[in-house]
Amino acid sequence: MTEHELRVSKIRNGTVIDHVTAGQALNVLAILGIDGSAGESVSIGMNVPSGRIARKDIVKVEDRELSQSEVDVLSLIAPEATINIVRDYEVVEKNRVERPDRVVGVLSCPNHNCITNADEPIGSEFSVLPEGLRCEYCGTFIREAFADHIDAS
Repeated sequence: MTEHELRVSKIRNGTVIDHVTAGQALNVLAILGIDGSAGESVSIGMNVPSGRIARKDIVKVEDRELSQSEVDVLSLIAPEATINIVRDYEVVEKNRVERPDRVVGVLSCPNHNCITNADEPIGSEFSVLPEGLRCEYCGTFIREAFADHIDAS
């Protein structure tokens, strides 16, 4: 390894989220609900050089594989990301994120009058459009800062 290469330790089991848009690693942690309170083992590289996207963030999460809904939301803030599943120190699966047509049950509608924010048994649903996300129930648009609308419940 030369002095110009990045040194990042391997994880035994878990997920490596690579090619995250530079500056978005902390939003990735928010999407995954990682705040340090549960003692998760997480490694983060921020604003590191990348041959593919110039600068990138990297997030490594030990002993956790992501759900499809988590990957769907990650694709909104990190459209170039790759998800690597690691088992016994080896990458056993590698996938690029794909932007979904819909995001269900992961984000909260910013419209306080939306039925999804009432005491009704209705989860949120958003259509993913080129200009942002649109609530299927009230039509409210989210154009940026998707991580600010993660449903923490």
